[in-house]
Amino acid sequence: MARCVDWNSGIAVVIPSYKVVKHIEAVIASIGPEVDVIYCVDDACPAGSGDFIEREIKDLRVRVLRNSTNLGVGGAVMTGYRQAVVDGARVIVKIDGDGQMDPALLPGFVAPILAGEADYTKGNRFWDLSEITRMPALRRIGNLGLSFMAKASTGYWDVFDPTNGYTAIHASVAERLPYDSISRRYFFETDILFRLNTMRAVVVDIPMDAKYGDEVSGLKISNIVFEFAFKHMRNFGKRIAYNYFLRDLSIASLELIAAAVLLSFGLAFGAWSWFQSFSTDVPASTGTIMISVLSMLVGIQFLLAFLGYDIANMPRRALHTRLSTRLRPRHKESA
Repeated sequence: MARCVDWNSGIAVVIPSYKVVKHIEAVIASIGPEVDVIYCVDDACPAGSGDFIEREIKDLRVRVLRNSTNLGVGGAVMTGYRQAVVDGARVIVKIDGDGQMDPALLPGFVAPILAGEADYTKGNRFWDLSEITRMPALRRIGNLGLSFMAKASTGYWDVFDPTNGYTAIHASVAERLPYDSISRRYFFETDILFRLNTMRAVVVDIPMDAKYGDEVSGLKISNIVFEFAFKHMRNFGKRIAYNYFLRDLSIASLELIAAAVLLSFGLAFGAWSWFQSFSTDVPASTGTIMISVLSMLVGIQFLLAFLGYDIANMPRRALHTRLSTRLRPRHKESA
C-alpha cells in the first residue's frame, strides 16, 4: 500500500562538518529540493569548514552553525537538532559530509516518519548481502559484533548496523532527547537508540549501500572495542531498570529476578561443591550435582522467557503521533 506523505512539511538536514572541505560541496549539491534548510555544523574544525562553506557554497538553504569547542559528532548533531527544532522543522535528517552517504536516499528515510510509521529511521548497510563485500573487512567484522551488543543494550532487536550515521528523526521526538546525557563521540549513534527506547519511540531500518572512496575514517575498532563494551553493559542495565522496574513491573520483571537468583545460586553452589570435593577428595553426590544443574537449567529457561518478552516488547506505535505539541522539550535526565 502506498504511503500518504505530505512532502511540504519542513525537512531539515544536519551535516557535521569536521574536516570535510574536500567533499562537502558535492554532498550539498546532491541534496534535493524536498529539503528546506541545511545546517552545516562547524565543530571547531581546524580546516575551517564553516568559513569554506560560507565562502564557496551559494545554496540559499545552507546555514553554518559553529561550536566554539570540538564536541564530537554527537555534539555537532545535537547542535543541529537544537537549531532545527527552534526553527520549526518537522523532520531532521543527519548526513555525514564525507561523501559516504547518498543524499538521493533521503526521501526513503523521511517517508516512514511523515506517514506516522516511525519516529526515527536509520540506514542498514547489511540489508543487501551482495553489497556487504564492498565494505572494508574490518568494518564488516566490527559492525557485526557491535550490532549484536547494541540489540541487547538498546532493546531494538530488529535493527542492525547501529553505528550507521545516516538517520532521520521527527522533530517532536528530537526536542525531548536528553541532549546533555547523550554520548558525543563515536558511541553517539548507539546511545541515541538507547535513549529512544526509554522514550518508547519506533525505529525503522532503511536499506542502503554505503559509498567508500578516498575518505579516511576516524573510527578504529581496536581503540573503541572495550569502551563500547562497557557502555553497552551500562546502557543494558539502565534500560532494564527503567523499563522493567521503574516504569512497570510485569511478568518479565519476575522472570528476570528468578533467572538471576537461580543462575547465581546454581553457579555458587556448584562452585562450592566442587571446591569441597576437590579439598576432601570425596566425589559430590548425585543429589548435590543435580541441585546445581537444575537451578541453572531452570534459571536459563526463565532468562529465555524474559528475552522472548523483551523482543516482543519493542515499541510498535509511533511516539510522535501521540505527543502534544504543547509539551515543552526535556533535555536533561537523572542518569
